[in-house]
Amino acid sequence: MIILRSLRATSLNIIASVFLFVTAILAALIANSSFADVYQSFLSQELHLRIGDFNLLSHGGHNLLMIEFINDCLMAIFFFTVGLEIKREVLVGELSSFKKASLPFIAACGGMLLPVLFYCYMVASGTPETRGMAIPMATDIAFSLGVLSLLSKRVPLSLKVFLTAFAVVDDIGGILVIAIFYSSHVAYGYLLVAALLLIFLYFMGRMGIQQKSFYLFFGVIIWYLFMQSGIHSTISGVLLAFVIPARPRLDVVIYIRRIREVISRFPVLQSDAIVLTNDQIATLKQVKAASDYVISPLQSLEDSLHGVVNFLILPLFAFANAGVVFSGGGELFGSVSIAVATALLFGKFVGIFLFTWLAIKSGFAQMPPGMNWKSVAGVSLLGGIGFTVSLFVANLSFANGYPELLNQAKFGVLMGTIIAGILGYVVLYLVLPRPRPKSLAAH
Repeated sequence: MIILRSLRATSLNIIASVFLFVTAILAALIANSSFADVYQSFLSQELHLRIGDFNLLSHGGHNLLMIEFINDCLMAIFFFTVGLEIKREVLVGELSSFKKASLPFIAACGGMLLPVLFYCYMVASGTPETRGMAIPMATDIAFSLGVLSLLSKRVPLSLKVFLTAFAVVDDIGGILVIAIFYSSHVAYGYLLVAALLLIFLYFMGRMGIQQKSFYLFFGVIIWYLFMQSGIHSTISGVLLAFVIPARPRLDVVIYIRRIREVISRFPVLQSDAIVLTNDQIATLKQVKAASDYVISPLQSLEDSLHGVVNFLILPLFAFANAGVVFSGGGELFGSVSIAVATALLFGKFVGIFLFTWLAIKSGFAQMPPGMNWKSVAGVSLLGGIGFTVSLFVANLSFANGYPELLNQAKFGVLMGTIIAGILGYVVLYLVLPRPRPKSLAAH
């Protein structure tokens, strides 16, 4: 059963990655076709969600456009799931101890620092192009794991864990960059109310409040307050995730004992009965209630949102933001596109591999079992897959006033991501041990 579940998760990762990539290519094709005006008109549609004269989908008195709704609202849900994943990794995962976190943390630092240096070296200082220095910092977890999943059983668990862990640290770095450098004209009144609500939710969790709808209701209010405050609204999703309770209301051992007691009293009247009796329904509701209590809100929300994020929100984001215009919008191969692609491809590889090498050779960390320097090189290349967060930061950097640079940045992200993904897959395909034939394994 565990193997089947693992295979199902791997297949979904691959499907989600392929779907995301196809959506991005579709956006680029439409943006350069006769449907370009329809595409731009769709992204420019105003949205309303009114309660009387109050429009929830507004910012500074202006109604949100479709592109703003996707980037500021739907992506807040994406960053909420990222925050849930970060919290889980910090509590019980690969970032839960210094020993586990040290190597991927160091690798991620190299993977963030070197791409920025590569980018800054390739663009003229003091120009608008320097606004995009954070674009190649982050690694797309879903995309990179999707490529890694193509190699299935040949990939050692330690390599998957290493990639996931340093990508999570990358996300933390990207979130901090968005919060610090892409926020302006802060309205501290809105921010103070949002902070008080977050503190309130934290203490409600400590008091045992576990209803997910309770946290999501206040989460919408916090998102709106952040959007009005000047701090980018996606940060609200991350902060909300940190106050979601991670402990289940019911211990697993108690749950098993309770379920056995309930099942032992289950009234079986007829084995082939189609319609359940009232007593049977009441008993099954007890089982369902107990099952809800044994899953923490954090895990339940992460599991519930996984499909929505991977198959709806991220494809919509890619469709809205990957529409690179190949003509009529200035030079496509400009300094920004070349700097972004180079930073993702070489900066990420050099940063992750070099810092990993320094950490292990200095004795500060150890090479995880099942990994070697060849596999580290392959996964360092996969670190250059910066699709989602890179496009998001590109939009923050150049959307207001620099359309040509934004177009170049999108093209650089697409090129760097595609080349890094292909090279990483090829390297890992060549260096990872091949499974032995069944006859040899049996012998």
